[in-house]
Amino acid sequence: MKTAFIFPGQGSQCVGMGKDFYTNSLKAREILDEASEALGEDLKALMFEPNELLEKTAYTQPAIFTLSAMATALLKDSSDLKPQFALGHSLGEFSALHASGALGLSQGVRLVHERGRLMQLACEGVDAGMMAVLGLDDVDVETICAKARKEGAKVWPANYNSAGQIVLAGIKSDLIALEPTLKEAGAKRALVLNMSVASHCELLKDVKEPLTEVLKNALKSSFEFPIISNVTAKTYQSKEEALSLLAQQLTSPVRYKQAIENFDLHVDAYVELGGSVLKGLNRRISTHPTHGITDMKTLEEALKAIQ
Repeated sequence: MKTAFIFPGQGSQCVGMGKDFYTNSLKAREILDEASEALGEDLKALMFEPNELLEKTAYTQPAIFTLSAMATALLKDSSDLKPQFALGHSLGEFSALHASGALGLSQGVRLVHERGRLMQLACEGVDAGMMAVLGLDDVDVETICAKARKEGAKVWPANYNSAGQIVLAGIKSDLIALEPTLKEAGAKRALVLNMSVASHCELLKDVKEPLTEVLKNALKSSFEFPIISNVTAKTYQSKEEALSLLAQQLTSPVRYKQAIENFDLHVDAYVELGGSVLKGLNRRISTHPTHGITDMKTLEEALKAIQ
């Protein structure tokens, strides 16, 4: 069976994430322990126990990255499955790079922690936010945002998730002011999300240079399989391309919907490693099944379905 590996981004975190893997697998324990040492933070406490850090971007990102790494390692240990390609949603693209062998575990944990820290820093004091818009075509949302920017608002399309589901990013007050216009255009919902950062928009332009410097030292030159870029919705398979595209990703929208549409004919099934959020999105984009792996039970179920 031809498969693609897909990896979730922020919003997929929850208390208890990865605990079943840790309890039942030595490999998972080794991964979490190595990640904890690399981060200088007790990831067992961060991921398994109620705490405030898990919702802070600088710690959310390494927690999700580590869970995806655990799921990937256990899948690889249980089968000789090699995907046609891999892609992730925002942060998930870094998990995809780890799965491809282009990013080590310790390097990846430190990298996404720094990415999150830089994103938080860039959005401090600017009332940054994000808004989910449901029920409008892409072009309509793009037109409304472009008109608002001409009038001085700072709002951009940030995530193309599925048909009729786009997330906007920008200044929170500008997003709230846009809500009546979106509703008048036919949006079913325009909901400001509980987020303190504005991902994939021009508010993060100053993060590009420092992140690129970290990326240069973290990324390897070898890729076991192609990665689909969030920026272009096309494949890449070199460090040089990754450096450019991952910097651009900060200020460019995540074209998740377009990526699935572009490559859907090349696979029979998707395997979501470390979450089930993308499984929900895929139901609206693809007719192929998506198997989410978040614990030992779902790992076994996925293996039975795809082998």
